[in-house]
Amino acid sequence: MKSYLAAALQMTSVPDLGKNLTQAEELIDLAVRRGAEYITLPENFSFLGDESGKLAQASEICTASEKFLKTMAQRYQVTLLGGGYPVPTDDGRIYNTALLVNANGNVLLRYEKVHLFDVNLPDGNTYQESATVTSGEQLPSVCTTQDLGNLGISVCYDVRFPELYRHLSQLGAEVLTVPAAFTAYTGKDHWQVLLQARAIENTCYIIAPAQTGFHNSIRQSHGHAMIVDPWGIVLADAGQDIGMAIAEITPSRLGQVRQQMPSLNHRVFA
Repeated sequence: MKSYLAAALQMTSVPDLGKNLTQAEELIDLAVRRGAEYITLPENFSFLGDESGKLAQASEICTASEKFLKTMAQRYQVTLLGGGYPVPTDDGRIYNTALLVNANGNVLLRYEKVHLFDVNLPDGNTYQESATVTSGEQLPSVCTTQDLGNLGISVCYDVRFPELYRHLSQLGAEVLTVPAAFTAYTGKDHWQVLLQARAIENTCYIIAPAQTGFHNSIRQSHGHAMIVDPWGIVLADAGQDIGMAIAEITPSRLGQVRQQMPSLNHRVFA
């Protein structure tokens, strides 16, 4: 693992595949110009705001999303994470799928989101992800890379389940990615503190690309894509505008924190 710049992109995706991919490409291009070698896109980067529309167009969105990720990774010679897009299932629903692709366009990791967001919020909004999404059956795995370290992936609501991240740290994860479309209501109170907790308890870097703003007339995301270091310090925060959080991932810092706070070595329960 070497020192490198990572970018957590922040988008306002809408129910328009072409428009979203154009926005994503512009942000990837900007991140590359700023020197990023690991670039991460948020959950629902290619389509967000109309669940029935997403389900009806799932095959098209899936094909376009995977082609986009592989093409962009090869074109810009970066490792690229697509934080979540629909992949049709046999039961008529979809998997919320994250895909990690290297600079050759090869798939390094594929993860189907296991924790689904079925919540009635006090602001009156109801979310039932399981109505259209099938839960993944496998926990995410870790990809060992020579330059970027050991990369673990998750998706959005997963961040509330620390056992998933302990699983990844037990597999040797050093950098954890949490692409999200966190709601504005929950995000203001929980987003940052959850990311910091996952970083601290696993002594890992956290890279969290995010959705922001209104995606249709009712759905609004919190924003604040960020990168957190293994001590829990926020290195970069994208605020609420379309853009990115970009920061250096440094192996010496990772080693320093793990030496100073060797909590992973002190675990009593596996």
